[in-house]
Amino acid sequence: MIEFPEAQVLARQLRENISRKEIKKVIVGHSPHKFAFFSESENYPALLEGKKIKTAQASGSWVQIIVGEDVSIFLSDGCRFLLHKPGGKIPEKHQLLLEFTDGYALTVSVQMYGMIFCQKNTDIDNKYFLMSREKPSPLSDEFHHRYWEKLLKESRQTLSAKAFLATEQRIPGLGNGVLQDILYRAGVNPKTKIKSLSERDKENLFREIKETLGEMTEQGGRDTEKDLFGKKGGYRTLLSKNTVGSSCSKCGKIIEKKSYMGGSIYFCPGCQPEKA
Repeated sequence: MIEFPEAQVLARQLRENISRKEIKKVIVGHSPHKFAFFSESENYPALLEGKKIKTAQASGSWVQIIVGEDVSIFLSDGCRFLLHKPGGKIPEKHQLLLEFTDGYALTVSVQMYGMIFCQKNTDIDNKYFLMSREKPSPLSDEFHHRYWEKLLKESRQTLSAKAFLATEQRIPGLGNGVLQDILYRAGVNPKTKIKSLSERDKENLFREIKETLGEMTEQGGRDTEKDLFGKKGGYRTLLSKNTVGSSCSKCGKIIEKKSYMGGSIYFCPGCQPEKA
């Protein structure tokens, strides 16, 4: 699933590779998908065909492709992007296909669930996308210590570290995937409550949010996700499906996986002891 680093990488790759390309043809909903959500998809061809891609940008886990002067395509975290060269094979299943006049094509397919919205910029009304734009990027100067302390203070103190960081869009784009390495590097167990965090824990979390997300972004995303060309990211995850059951490089204990809050958590019992 796309999270903050992958959204940043994909937006940059889209800017570099499809800006100024003219859209020749649009196909929406080619492969039925129960959890692919659209906004009046019958209007997409009229909104997009004959127009040129202007740019692309990311906010949280969203990727926004700006088309012409007044239209945008909004793609959420469950979408997978692939850019195809002229004559390249288009995958059989996809939920959005943009064919360009130069022969290139872009496909977007939904994995578990995802939103593919196309609207005029004056009509943007998706609350999740708008929320992602309203809050500061964790890599920006606006995400500073005072802001971090405000987030902690305004949240229920009985929330676990995972619930605090990865729910309610407190930090847009920070989800269950990138959460694992942030907590591991900070030495915080996913189940530890906010009220049990020491001042050092809080400082470590603040630092690792910035440093871990920064490294993931700079290295092209995580090795559990793919970019615009189907290539895995260069950031080697410390805690993920790729490392569960292996020995912790710090203490030697076995990395564990457990179900928690409707998903999975990975942790080292030696480096991340749960606090009461």
